[in-house]
Amino acid sequence: MTNSTATSSGVGPFESRFQTGAAALSVCSFLTAVVIGWMGYQESTFVGTELNILSGSAGLLLAGFLGIVALVAAFYMEPGFDH
Repeated sequence: MTNSTATSSGVGPFESRFQTGAAALSVCSFLTAVVIGWMGYQESTFVGTELNILSGSAGLLLAGFLGIVALVAAFYMEPGFDH
């Protein structure tokens, strides 16, 4: 191995505080997506609003998309000013 590959930092979600925060946001978003989807399937209320299957699936997709974006940011974004 060359020196540049031996000392380069690996890609992972826990290399800096930014990546740790993005990974935590991703986990919370995925859990929220599952809860909203399940509550919509059961046609119950969530934070004062009545959900049906359509609004539950829309909330599931929206929170799931936010979770995917946060997970990609946790793995591939580098912090800007600490180098």
